[in-house]
Amino acid sequence: MAAARGPGETFYEAVYALVRRIPEGRVMTYGQVALELGAPAAARAVGYALAWLPQGTEVPWWRVVNAKGAISLRGRGEEADLQRRLLEAEGVVFGPDGRMDLGRYRWFPSDGSAGGTGASFVPGR
Repeated sequence: MAAARGPGETFYEAVYALVRRIPEGRVMTYGQVALELGAPAAARAVGYALAWLPQGTEVPWWRVVNAKGAISLRGRGEEADLQRRLLEAEGVVFGPDGRMDLGRYRWFPSDGSAGGTGASFVPGR
């Protein structure tokens, strides 16, 4: 079930509204956010939306990861380290390969709870 955008709401605003709903200690993938917003081919646009956030934003951008359950910031470095620290502070555990268990930490907004396996799951997203 895709989340509807409000009247006059831009795609970026819809991304921010959905990402604000991700509970602490849970994540969504870029593709999953795009799919929930009715734009399944817009995973990259979700990344661009989050990249444009101003420093100090209240949008928990760090809760969006790639389809492999890893951090995918270009160039890695300080921002990737920050994202990992923020997720670990929320209880997310990374394996030796730098990935988390998406089966454990992925959040499905259409499920209506902070956990569970909602119907919006699409493998590889």
